[in-house]
Amino acid sequence: MTLRQKLTLGLLVLGTLLLLLGRAVPAAGGAVALEIKGAIGPATRDFIRQGLEQASAQGAEVLILEMDTPGGLDSSMRDIIQDILQSPIPVATWVTPEGARAASAGTYILYASHIAAMAPATNLGAATPVAIGGGGMPGSEPEPPAEDDDKVANGDDNGEAASEERRERRSPSQAGTASERKAINDAVAYIRGLAEKRGRNAEWAEEAVRDAVSLSSSEALERNVIDLIASSLPDLLTQMDGRVVEVGGTEVTLATAGLSVTRIEPDWRTRLLGVITDPTVAYLLMLIGIYGLIFEGYNPGAIVPGVIGAISLLLALFAFQILPVNYAGFALILLGIVLIIGETFVPSFGALGLGGIIAFVAGSVILMDSDIPGFGVSLPLIISIAATGAVVMLGIAMMAARTRYAPIVSGPEELVGAIGEAMEDFEGEGEIWVHAERWTAEVTAPVKKGQKLKVIEVRGLRLVAEPI
Repeated sequence: MTLRQKLTLGLLVLGTLLLLLGRAVPAAGGAVALEIKGAIGPATRDFIRQGLEQASAQGAEVLILEMDTPGGLDSSMRDIIQDILQSPIPVATWVTPEGARAASAGTYILYASHIAAMAPATNLGAATPVAIGGGGMPGSEPEPPAEDDDKVANGDDNGEAASEERRERRSPSQAGTASERKAINDAVAYIRGLAEKRGRNAEWAEEAVRDAVSLSSSEALERNVIDLIASSLPDLLTQMDGRVVEVGGTEVTLATAGLSVTRIEPDWRTRLLGVITDPTVAYLLMLIGIYGLIFEGYNPGAIVPGVIGAISLLLALFAFQILPVNYAGFALILLGIVLIIGETFVPSFGALGLGGIIAFVAGSVILMDSDIPGFGVSLPLIISIAATGAVVMLGIAMMAARTRYAPIVSGPEELVGAIGEAMEDFEGEGEIWVHAERWTAEVTAPVKKGQKLKVIEVRGLRLVAEPI
């Protein structure tokens, strides 16, 4: 290799390293943008929390949440709002692209943000809390529709008066069960508190919860539900510039015009947990878990339905946040260890061992970015343990297969196919010598002393043989 080629290769390597370093370490300051698309769940909460930490670490001027969501879990939404309220940097939530929405949980997050923005042709609202699966509770009666619902939803001038009149004539029996009224009143108080903190329209926020009304972006701006309408990210940064927001009890003047924007993409763990915590997938996991355990209960020893059911049910409990992240991860790891140990004692042909490895890996992935300091699990450790377990299980399976097809070396079955020798001339029945033992044998043809015979059947203490 010539000197010129060596210099060229060195420059290429140096340029690649600089490019990688430039991607790995974002520049200080600027703005950080996260795309929040789909249902709000534990994965979304973790992604936003990581984005806030990274934006704070690099000293970003503002964190922008580009949102398009139909809603999500109440517990995840409240965790996100707490992180926004405690954030050391301003958070701007922007409903984008055109045609997007910030429904249900998205409306609460929008109200909690320091800057609430929407793109043209977007909408928000429909923030009434509902149980998973939709519909009312058994025994509840639906509220009869009011004549002025359309006026309120369309933002007519008399909408606020009509809403007040409707609330006055609503009776407890018309508002649903006690649990439903309790959930709605709690949500109303929560969103009104957010509206009052950010100086936004609290009356409409209550309507969005009680009556599930929605607004377009232009109506939201007109009714002081949002702060601005932006058609693009540079337009959003320009319009935010100079605005004064309260961050941690201190007023901060935003200087966002012309800022460079660093986008944080969700990693593989966030995307994987996002699939698991999708409401449809979580609901299917719950059904699989319940019916798997029921099938195992009706057919003890089937093993596979029980293993699949247990893993699916724990994942569903995590997805619905019935189990906290740490407890769900620890439960899956513990289940994996139990199943791997059970493989040693129960002839499951690898079903317990394989299920144990899957449960162990799933629990480790959930615990990878644990909120408890010192309890996170590193990816190399997960891969190493999973690979070791898989190799051990593969070795056990190979040994079992080899044993399955190995020739029989003991017991009456081992005599079938054995070669013996006639100890005398006989026809019908006589003595033969097999495996250093004297046996009485029935033969299919006359034999002579010393003639070789092959055992074809064992009948109690007698053999059936044929001359070779």
